[in-house]
Amino acid sequence: MTHTDETPPIPAAPAPPSLNAMPILDRRRVEAAFAKALYDQLVPEIGRERARAVLARAIETMAREAGAAMAAEDRATRGTADLATFRDRLALWTAGDALRLEVVESAPDRLGFNVTRCRYAESYREMGVQEIGDILSCNRDGEFMCGYLPDARFTRTRTIMQGDSHCDFRYSLPGSGSMENPE
Repeated sequence: MTHTDETPPIPAAPAPPSLNAMPILDRRRVEAAFAKALYDQLVPEIGRERARAVLARAIETMAREAGAAMAAEDRATRGTADLATFRDRLALWTAGDALRLEVVESAPDRLGFNVTRCRYAESYREMGVQEIGDILSCNRDGEFMCGYLPDARFTRTRTIMQGDSHCDFRYSLPGSGSMENPE
């Protein structure tokens, strides 16, 4: 259809909101619905273990890329990307009471916190995707930090997703004192 003086032009559609404007918990729900549909198709074709491995590789790659992008943004806007700037960013994951956490240590070379409530895990159970919930969320954590601050070491020995009472997140930089899961 061509525009003439008698036909009003079709207004341009507004730009869609950025996914980054959406709370992370809501993004994870959208991603989980898609991932479940894909996983359900992959399992009969290649088996459960291979389907989990394929999904894990894709999500881990996404997490590293997201970490690197956030680090680049922090270096551009804050002058650095370190454990302190990462701690400041935790509000993105806790928004809307998505996570409840208790910081157990915060220093320039160490950050430790326990997650005592995880609505990500709750959402995955409600959606019936708990079988891949560890891949959808838990596997992201270390990989995100690999992208954000590659020298940082990440350890976690407990997750709510796997039935523990809390998740124990520990980050440290080379040369820092040991931070092996203080309670």
